[in-house]
Amino acid sequence: MSKLIVATLTAAVLAGSTMLASAQERVVNVYNWSDYIDDSILADFTKETGIKVVYDVFDSNEILETKLLAGGSGYDVVVPTAYFLQRQIAAGVFQKLDKSKLPNLSNMWDMVMERTAQYDPGNEYAVDYMWGTTGIGYNVDKMKEILGTDEKPNWDVIFDPEISAKFKDCGIHLLDSPTDIMPSALAYLGLNPDSHEQADLEKAADLLMKVRPNIRKFHSSEYINALANGDICLAVGFSGDIFQARDRAAEANAGVTVDYSIPEQGAQMWFDMLAIPADAPHVAEAHEFINYMMKPEVIAKASNYVFYANGNKASQQFLDKEVLEDTAIYPSDAVMEKLFTTTPFEAKEQRVLTRLWTRIVTGQ
Repeated sequence: MSKLIVATLTAAVLAGSTMLASAQERVVNVYNWSDYIDDSILADFTKETGIKVVYDVFDSNEILETKLLAGGSGYDVVVPTAYFLQRQIAAGVFQKLDKSKLPNLSNMWDMVMERTAQYDPGNEYAVDYMWGTTGIGYNVDKMKEILGTDEKPNWDVIFDPEISAKFKDCGIHLLDSPTDIMPSALAYLGLNPDSHEQADLEKAADLLMKVRPNIRKFHSSEYINALANGDICLAVGFSGDIFQARDRAAEANAGVTVDYSIPEQGAQMWFDMLAIPADAPHVAEAHEFINYMMKPEVIAKASNYVFYANGNKASQQFLDKEVLEDTAIYPSDAVMEKLFTTTPFEAKEQRVLTRLWTRIVTGQ
């Protein structure tokens, strides 16, 4: 056998073993919000595809954004909120999805896709994972005791100084987030919730200054336990967080009942999106993971676990009745019409918003 043939055979064997190793070592690195998936989904994905999932978690968009802007994060699939996604696309941190590798896009919900297109025109860079609202979490018994009604509260309980004063002693928390609270105040005032006009923002700030003495704390996570424990009776927060408070209160069985209200004046709708960083090391595997998550029965399993609505219309037949029929998770068509989205502020506008927010939080 000639040396050339031996060399050729050796190269072929080495190439074959390399291919085998790479096939065995297929991996996808996922970076998602904490407590945001049923772990069995990850195991099922590996079982079906042979792709190992390395799964890390974060708890704020700012942490994710810092890693993305720095580059070289090593992640293949990340889950930014759409509001942040828009400016991250502009910064070039994502790559366009190869939709030919995502046949399950046909399962997605046109109502959700129309709204996410506001942040990502043509939905070129991302697909919805979960969505929710920013509304009012409340202590059911305290609400009835103070207002004498079983009706779900509206923004009046927060933004009407006379009404919110009645809840001052039992405690009100607001998110420490101008991009969530200011639009809610604008909606209450009957102004455009997505207004970037300084005059409108100042009207919202003036309103908040009037109720500022009634607000116990501005914080973006403490309200969950505070509501569940009965330490406060009102909070403006994220729907899923308040469902967590509701469940914790029920599990503790200490006489606290928590519920969630989407105010009639309108509430903000937000979207958490699956996207692939521009420098993702495993692009093919990232597409397989996203496509798997768009299987109706898979994303339904995730929603049943986290009690959030998803952007997959075909999944609704697989949702637990208690999730699909909970109008706080899947609002009625009439309420859906009143939900609004917001767009990012330009740098100059952001400075105005930050200045106003500092004045509100400090009360000065």
